[in-house]
Amino acid sequence: MNEQIEKIKKAVEPLRQQIVNHKVYSMINDIDDLKIFMQYHVFAVWDFMSLLKALQNNLTCTSIPWFPKGSADTRNLINEIVVGEESDVDSFGVRKSHFELYLDAMLQCNADTSKMKRFIEELQHSGDFNSAYVASDAPKEARDFVDFTFKIIGSNKPYLQSAIFTFGREDLIPGMFVSLVNDIHTNFPDSISIFKYYLERHIEVDGDHHSHLALQMTSNLCGTNAELWEEAELATIESLQRRIDLWDGVYNQIMKRKELLQTSL
Repeated sequence: MNEQIEKIKKAVEPLRQQIVNHKVYSMINDIDDLKIFMQYHVFAVWDFMSLLKALQNNLTCTSIPWFPKGSADTRNLINEIVVGEESDVDSFGVRKSHFELYLDAMLQCNADTSKMKRFIEELQHSGDFNSAYVASDAPKEARDFVDFTFKIIGSNKPYLQSAIFTFGREDLIPGMFVSLVNDIHTNFPDSISIFKYYLERHIEVDGDHHSHLALQMTSNLCGTNAELWEEAELATIESLQRRIDLWDGVYNQIMKRKELLQTSL
């Protein structure tokens, strides 16, 4: 493994541990708690797809007339990831992006998808993120998370986009979370079977095959330039901190729900 890759992994390990051991997971005890989690997390699922397409736009030719662009090896890496993320299959074999699969999972358990849908509708209409945030009443932590992602997208630096894609998104779902989802699924199989399938696909595809492709892509883009690797490390650190902030927001919202339940008893 590239020693620069190992350096970043070592630098971000404390933050990664904060994420995989976050207190939010122990607070998710039933479907209503899970709904709150999903209503925040869906914004991260959506902007992941935007980050993915930014990489494809920067690393391959997506305009006409077509011309060879960049390294064919790097083009292959990002195109293979795009195929898996943008046109995977659901449990019935129907082609769907992972974002659309996530929305299906939310609808199945009656999680509120209206904020995300209003966000997308307003963004498509106006192209203005602030207007979309206001129209959708998106949670502050979700707004901050998306804003950081789009700051990196707007940098037009593929090596930074690749770094936060590689180290800030992959392999962050802990076994504890998978276990508690399986426990809830045992009691309510007709409510979260799609979400369980989504997690299984994420672990199987994103956390294994795609993570290896992404590591190679980041290594290709940073090459032997020490400054690029340093920038990549700093961006990765900030992206992981944004994830912690997002999980803090979910935790606080779940705690509010539980406190309201206690006072109503």
